Amino acid sequence: MGVILAGGLSRRMGGIDKTLLELGGQALLSHVVRKLEPQCESMIVNANGNAGRFAQTHLTVVPDTVPNHPGPLAGLLAAMEWTARNNPSIEWIVSVPGDTPFIPMDLVERLHAARAASRSLIACAASGSRHHFATGLWPVSLCGNLRDALICKGLRRVEDWVRLHGLATASWSVDQVDPFFNINTPEDLDAAESFMKRTNINAECGQESLDD
Repeated sequence: MGVILAGGLSRRMGGIDKTLLELGGQALLSHVVRKLEPQCESMIVNANGNAGRFAQTHLTVVPDTVPNHPGPLAGLLAAMEWTARNNPSIEWIVSVPGDTPFIPMDLVERLHAARAASRSLIACAASGSRHHFATGLWPVSLCGNLRDALICKGLRRVEDWVRLHGLATASWSVDQVDPFFNINTPEDLDAAESFMKRTNINAECGQESLDD
């Protein structure tokens, strides 16, 4: 099960819904859907507020089940709980932020391989020297543990919860572009536009090649 995390408040974008901002003529969310959908059996969007604004994705919108916008851990919890209720045969969810339009087409495959190789419960992505804790592979079986961490222990950072369970890491190069580049500010959006203008991006396979 794939979940696109779009439940943030987008404070650095002035509170607007940044996943609906256009990049290369398409909403950021559309780029993420196109990259993640072929890698997953099914997908949902974690978002709060009016679900109708995501109608163009044709995906189920699942809101946080914990109040007051506590962050991406709440999105993970909502996705786990929804999956356990509606698709109990699914054991794993993979999460990506809705503002990361360049995610790799081998994301899920490599996260599973990293987890299996290290025998860890959780696998997260990394690029360069950075971990991307909101981009990860999570067992639905940790649903109860995560709810306890959020409600009873007050944890808010994904990294803090991950460190309690052990972590496998799958790493990607940043030679041309960071595949987990996320768009938080207008300047980030401009940088992503510049990248797209100087590259050819194959929408079918997600490959990139520099223009001559």
